[in-house]
Amino acid sequence: MTVKCKKLLLIFTRNAELGKVKTRLSKSVGDATALEIYQYLVQKTQQVINKVSCQKAVYYSEKIIIDDLWDSKTFQKHLQKGNDLGFRMLDAFKNSFESGYEKVVIIGTDLFDLTPSIIEESFLSLDSNDVVIGPAKDGGYYLLGMKMLQSRLFEDKAWGTSTVRNETLKDLTNKKVHLLEELNDIDVFEDIAQHPDFQHFL
Repeated sequence: MTVKCKKLLLIFTRNAELGKVKTRLSKSVGDATALEIYQYLVQKTQQVINKVSCQKAVYYSEKIIIDDLWDSKTFQKHLQKGNDLGFRMLDAFKNSFESGYEKVVIIGTDLFDLTPSIIEESFLSLDSNDVVIGPAKDGGYYLLGMKMLQSRLFEDKAWGTSTVRNETLKDLTNKKVHLLEELNDIDVFEDIAQHPDFQHFL
């Protein structure tokens, strides 16, 4: 593959299957509503991404879907590989740098407040920083970007807990890091209870 644009946005997405997405949220709203909310978030993410000028690659959790909202003409399609989130992200970043990309940024598909300008800022910040992080209010991060593979960031983390961001920053004490604005992932009922865009689901 010939890399024309040196910027790559990785999108980690879960295959939308009943009972397998937004499992913490489903405890409050049920599996069917949790699936609808997840599909809504994926659509919103895709709309945001379409406004960003860069190469894009979708990494599916279970299986690659050819005919879906991720247009194969625009999005490279891959399967996540690894036993936990850290291994899967490491594999995706490693593949990206080995393919010749110089700036690689990863996001998920459960962030309603993500904007094109935040993604653009993340790429721009890598001109003068080693790593960029989008801090999430739950103690994790919603975005991670780098211009050289930082393997340590994917090791020895309790993924899905409030310690992830601080542990990641400890690994970067000798690196120049740019922090984006803090945003809120949609994970539990409290994240959507007062959010006007989600009231029609409740």
